Amino acid sequence: MKLLMLGGTEFVGRAIAEAALERGWEVTVFHRGRHAAPEGAASLIGDRTAPDGLAALDRGSWDAVVDTWSAAPSVVRDAARLLADRVGRYAYVSSRSVYAWPPAAGLGEDGPLVEGSPDDGDMPYAEAKRGGELAAGEAFGPDRTLLVRAGLILGPYENVGRLPWWLGRIARGGPVLAPGPRTMPVQYIDVRDLAAWTLDAVAAGLSGPYNLVSPPGHTTMGGLLDACVRATGAGADLRWTEPEALLAAGAAPWTELPVWLPPGEMYDAMHTADVSKAVAAGLRCRPVEETVADTWAWLESLGGVAPQRPDRQGAGLTREREAEVLAALPKD
Repeated sequence: MKLLMLGGTEFVGRAIAEAALERGWEVTVFHRGRHAAPEGAASLIGDRTAPDGLAALDRGSWDAVVDTWSAAPSVVRDAARLLADRVGRYAYVSSRSVYAWPPAAGLGEDGPLVEGSPDDGDMPYAEAKRGGELAAGEAFGPDRTLLVRAGLILGPYENVGRLPWWLGRIARGGPVLAPGPRTMPVQYIDVRDLAAWTLDAVAAGLSGPYNLVSPPGHTTMGGLLDACVRATGAGADLRWTEPEALLAAGAAPWTELPVWLPPGEMYDAMHTADVSKAVAAGLRCRPVEETVADTWAWLESLGGVAPQRPDRQGAGLTREREAEVLAALPKD
């Protein structure tokens, strides 16, 4: 297989490019040159947002292209139109955020969607991803377009700061504010499992939308944080706290306490997706312990400091905020 990766030097794109190289695929990475391409991949340099920024893609043909773009849909539109006659299939890594709010618990791929347009410029995240889906489908047609609607993505190379924050915090030890209940299921996808499934789907000629996160019950908040304690070997004391107490103390779900959401609409939207279609198409998810341990090993190789996307705000409580929240909790 000849694969063109639009991006391919960070997080999801890099994981997909490396997975394709491990399969012996011929991989070309189109990127801005800010980070090194994976070893073994050919590089094409260009900035999709600049005038004539796609010039490096004027020639060449590939079996498939994978695109992770998450900003202006018109950028996806321009690339897809340019490549439509020289690439077999277009896989667009989208998001479950494209479902209209509030998504029902257990929502499948047939749920109502937000509005979007392939011609839009910069838009809010959900509308941008939906516009990207429409742009890819418009150029390649429904039978040649795969829409990978990922949920929460974790694992090595993460540059958003969620699992790296938990690992860093737990590695410091001491009392750690742990959002409960510890038995609450959480859904996420290891970036390497996303990569493997996407490449399998491309090779099999799959098309249309697929929700891509772990099946319900794959792990819990307790399973995730316990795995962090074991991976780091830290003497952390997880202080499990019920949602009502956390909210009353002013702790912000998702941003200050990454991954965690209290019961309600947000939780249903993020952690209860129906992924039976992807599972039937071969989705396999590695144990949470492996995701956490490998992410910790990667972090240690970087001196404990993960890269951070400039367009995403860093996640997690500061030391001062954690101390404030712990102090505000009811005393036993």
